[in-house]
Amino acid sequence: MEHYPAFLNLNGQPCLVVGGGKVAGRKVATLLQAGAHVTVVSPELDHELGLTLKQYPQHATHHARTFIDGDINDAYLIIAATNQRTVNSQIAGLAHARKILVNVADNPQECSFIVPSVVDRSPVSIAVSTGGASPVLARQLRMKLETMVPSTCGKLAEITEAYREKVKQHFPQAAQRKQFWEKALRGPFAELVYMGNETEARKRLDEMLEQDLDTTEVGEVYLVGAGPGDPDLLTFRAARLMLQADVMVYDRLVAKSILDMANQNAERIYVGKERSNHAVPQNKINDLLVDLAKQGKRVLRLKGGDPFIFGRGGEEIETLAENGIPFQVVPGITAASGCSSYAGIPLTHRDYAQSCTFATGHLKDGSIDLDWDKLATPNQTVVFYMGLTGIHVISRELIAHGVPADMPAALVEQGTTRNQRVHIGTLETLPQLVKERGVRAPTMTIVGEVVKLHDKLRWYEPERHVTASEFSLEHTATEKT
Repeated sequence: MEHYPAFLNLNGQPCLVVGGGKVAGRKVATLLQAGAHVTVVSPELDHELGLTLKQYPQHATHHARTFIDGDINDAYLIIAATNQRTVNSQIAGLAHARKILVNVADNPQECSFIVPSVVDRSPVSIAVSTGGASPVLARQLRMKLETMVPSTCGKLAEITEAYREKVKQHFPQAAQRKQFWEKALRGPFAELVYMGNETEARKRLDEMLEQDLDTTEVGEVYLVGAGPGDPDLLTFRAARLMLQADVMVYDRLVAKSILDMANQNAERIYVGKERSNHAVPQNKINDLLVDLAKQGKRVLRLKGGDPFIFGRGGEEIETLAENGIPFQVVPGITAASGCSSYAGIPLTHRDYAQSCTFATGHLKDGSIDLDWDKLATPNQTVVFYMGLTGIHVISRELIAHGVPADMPAALVEQGTTRNQRVHIGTLETLPQLVKERGVRAPTMTIVGEVVKLHDKLRWYEPERHVTASEFSLEHTATEKT
């Protein structure tokens, strides 16, 4: 380890920055945020740096001239950020001789300390440094951490600090306090803070203080939308909760690449459903979530798309609420939005469609008895979920209720994944497309004038591995057309 990691308390300390460009501006901003009194020496100032100094009139001073040796007098910390290497080296030499901390921009050999890339969740700070070897790499690592650390992590630290004395009174032994905080910070208390519900979080902490340390806490259920397939479309919160779950209950439409992102030590329970083949009935899934949470487990209920759009998430959290199980819902990109975007088909467009309707391809009783008059309204886009097996009924009924037979239509198969295929036709030819091209679930059906834009706007063209059977189907379809 070339550098000893440390955090300096600069509150009220005199710091010197020599330079007036963008690099100097970034350094000055962070120093002022840390409470330092900053003196800037430079004949000219970058516009942003000038604005920064004006925001801190009591803590910032500017000397509009070149550097002189006496500038380092009384400085606690110095940053040399001019565009002249000889001047920077001169400053570093003076600082080293006086045992003053100094950082030289783009020259780690002359630095007595390195400025890391920081994830700021005050009072929580996470610093990343490559020892000056690669500042760009440090920034990239910091950006990854930004996605993993909740924005309200600092508030969590503030609340735990406020409760330290109270916890000490309840649990006089250090080992007990350690056990208490480990239990609190991996449970619903922390999640309530992350969701911004500080009142309930404090209430939960007070309840925990009245319990025995060995009491099994009720767990929590995370109802998480996994999106349409591409793992890059997961939200930050979804990715975080996936990593901390004790058990994962997942559906058939959740992509393997997304399952692989979850905690590898979590127990996995498959509850997928297919048409007329439900591995686990919905009421059993509801009860399973309750039972697992009552065992004190953090349960990840992972569903394809968005849990509240044809995902039966509402039914599941109804049962959780009735049983007093804490839960949170993390929205996901619904298949209609994801598949249409990756297919280059906007769901609304000023020239083609002023509204969009989502419909299910089959109802609870297995029928497709929909409000066809409403679905046939002009100037709208209609997206059908789970409509592949009933595509002939959808086509027939929409035409019978006034939609032109030549209305543009699309089938987006395995949308957003490397195996995406987009089949363009008309409302009348949809059943033929499904049969000739061997279209399989999961497939979204999009009906509307906006489909015309596919050829112009398509941007996602993944390379896909075509199996022998798929090649045979596509080859046959080509011969027939």
